[in-house]
Amino acid sequence: MIASLQGKIVLKKEKFIILEVNNIGYKVFLSKKSFSKLPEVGQNLKVYIFMDVKETAQDLYGFFDYQELEFFEILNNIRGIGPKAAIEIASLGPLDKLKDKILNHDETIFQSIPGIGQKRAMSIILELTGKIKNISKMKSPGGEEAEDTLVDLGFPRQKAKEVLSRISKDIKDPQERLKIALQMIGQ
Repeated sequence: MIASLQGKIVLKKEKFIILEVNNIGYKVFLSKKSFSKLPEVGQNLKVYIFMDVKETAQDLYGFFDYQELEFFEILNNIRGIGPKAAIEIASLGPLDKLKDKILNHDETIFQSIPGIGQKRAMSIILELTGKIKNISKMKSPGGEEAEDTLVDLGFPRQKAKEVLSRISKDIKDPQERLKIALQMIGQ
């Protein structure tokens, strides 16, 4: 699983870029907001990656900071929200401001996202309220980062430990461990 990419921008299109890393070009989808902050073609860029693997495609979604990626992953797990809508929602603004609006049930934050009306916005807000209270920056190395993140998302520490203990120790990447744990909890 790809967790981040760093390389040279070789092409910019409306919804994606081609990022060349070690002579391999990766097509990375970005939000409209991220596009406005992109350096010019030929410049270097580092992005955190969410890899969406489907039967018919493998898409990469890029984020400038890890918190935005975390928020995207939470959004993407909400029924009825796909990665294309999740990437736009995740980029609506600084996470602290989004958290405040969501916790205050302000459905107007989703007005700029196509396909999300007031009713759907309220449904998203209700699902997110308990999940985003404690989203934090990446944990310091030393502890089980995936466990801390699960606790931050509102899961009891014992449940987090139990689920993570069932994941192979060969999987060391905290993002991958977290993704697998969330899938196991969601079953």
